Amino acid sequence: MTAADEPNRADLGKDPARVSGMFDQVAAAYDRTNTLLSLGNDRLWRIAMTRAVAPQPGERVLDLAAGTGASSVALARSGAEVVAADFSPGMIAEGARRHGGIPNLSFVEADAMALPFDDSSFDAVTISFGLRNVAEPKVALAELLRVTKPGGRLVICEFSQPQNPVFAALYRFYNDRVLPTVAGWVSSNADAYDYLNESIKAWPAQRALAAWVREAGWTDVAYRDLTFGIVALHRAVKA
Repeated sequence: MTAADEPNRADLGKDPARVSGMFDQVAAAYDRTNTLLSLGNDRLWRIAMTRAVAPQPGERVLDLAAGTGASSVALARSGAEVVAADFSPGMIAEGARRHGGIPNLSFVEADAMALPFDDSSFDAVTISFGLRNVAEPKVALAELLRVTKPGGRLVICEFSQPQNPVFAALYRFYNDRVLPTVAGWVSSNADAYDYLNESIKAWPAQRALAAWVREAGWTDVAYRDLTFGIVALHRAVKA
């Protein structure tokens, strides 16, 4: 095994190079692993995100932290022009390999804290399960605001904190005991899913993230829980 092949594990310092390298290593099996670990709920969350974005033909939509483009493909089915952006070259390459033939879908390597797009470029912007991997998420929220047209909309789909104490305890048990075992079976880099667990525990609850969105300058901020609060879907509008 060469140094490049050794498992790359990010930590809560969220060094961009380490996080990007970690996702490069899991790109090929990423979607399959997510479906297994989420017990198939990732597909339901993707449907909820797509409905919240409500892309229309002729619109331009940014799907940030798009990974291999599963969420981007769902958005592109509307006829909107979708830009799938991610800071992992491995993810972008895998997405382009799988979905490069879709005419209204393009793949771009991009840093969420310094987006390579002009001001007011998109009718809608969305980020699914990626904001908590950004070293400075508040900077990313401000960047998303910058590239959105006035009146444009933001949708964030992200892991959150279940509010029911019984369900929260079951969720912690699953993340602490079951998830690492399953990840060890199916992932090429099981350590990456240890980081996943840590990042979920450290991530703020729904109200705190909603406050961050408001602080970044977004208006009409609202959220709703999915799957008993394992995930929250946040929505906002650029004034």
